[in-house]
Amino acid sequence: MATSTGKTNLLGLTQPEIEQFFDAIGEKRFRAGQVMKWIHHFGVDDFDAMSNLGKALREKLKACAEIRGPEIVSQDISSDGTRKWVVRVASGSCVETVYIPQGGRGTLCVSSQAGCALDCSFCSTGKQGFNSDLTAAEIIGQVWIANKSFGTVPAKIDRAVTNVVMMGMGEPLLNFDNVVAAMRIMMDDLGYGISKRKVTLSTSGVVPMIDKLGEVIDVSLALSLHAPNDELRSQLVPINKKYPLDVLLPACRRYISRLGEKRFLTIEYTLLKDVNDQPEHAAQMIALLADFPCKINLIPFNPFPFSGYERPSNNSIRRFQDLLHKAGHNVTVRTTRGDDIDAACGQLVGQVQDRTRRSERYIAVRQLGSEADVPRDAANRN
Repeated sequence: MATSTGKTNLLGLTQPEIEQFFDAIGEKRFRAGQVMKWIHHFGVDDFDAMSNLGKALREKLKACAEIRGPEIVSQDISSDGTRKWVVRVASGSCVETVYIPQGGRGTLCVSSQAGCALDCSFCSTGKQGFNSDLTAAEIIGQVWIANKSFGTVPAKIDRAVTNVVMMGMGEPLLNFDNVVAAMRIMMDDLGYGISKRKVTLSTSGVVPMIDKLGEVIDVSLALSLHAPNDELRSQLVPINKKYPLDVLLPACRRYISRLGEKRFLTIEYTLLKDVNDQPEHAAQMIALLADFPCKINLIPFNPFPFSGYERPSNNSIRRFQDLLHKAGHNVTVRTTRGDDIDAACGQLVGQVQDRTRRSERYIAVRQLGSEADVPRDAANRN
């Protein structure tokens, strides 16, 4: 893809695409593998540093190509080791990327859009409105930046990023082609060599795209469920009005069945005090997920200004977890990480040049609600 400079940005090209690029400039296809290793294994963005390429080829590449990731605006490191990058993309908006270390695992939470069009009621990203899809280079560029920040040269040390989750800003399935291209590079041995089991796409439930995803790639799938019945889920996750649970869950089952190898669906469930955290909700969830191969990840709500929601008590969280455990489900409670740098789940906001004006409407309604003490369901309507 040509950039504003008129040059092709090699950072976001998959192996077949970069081979086609070398064909187009009259060079041998094997050069693609050499250049991909320089870019993704060694974090190199200077063609002159590619010592196994001849000078003539390096000069040719400088004239027609570039290796350009998103601009790093800031990097913060939490007291618990979590890192957050704010990067500026071509649209002018800023998005956020979060790295979470845990034992021998390093998970990178990657954004796919500047803002989000879906407007889930408890997510601060959605309240920023929507600006643009990220390019494949801007998506894989977040992995590239994170790896470079650790000085990770695979010939010397293991990479810091072992897992990638498409759970940052945006709905990945609404930026399908660019997200799939970036995930292919993540899993390519010439890219980042991450196992298909360790690359996870999280969706709020874009059913046609779940089926399409199953036709082209076999990454792990996570579903942002957040409610065990249609009435409540439609309030929390508005896309449920278009793709209700009796349509969504069969699509997820179809996707998982394609994978084989005892793969399972990850269920993401944000616990909101007195909203979806009661025993009756647990009972409904047990019935909903009966005989479904899944792992349930409970996420205590991480507050943000004007949200209108609260984090449940630890007792409520444990009670909900215990009820699911007793029904035979594999359930974990996600530990809040990076909250001192606003890097916790649901807190990613970036700086979105909102084309929808949703952010200003949302804040105005919330402020009015706090002044007049209006009911929460009235304040949620945008």
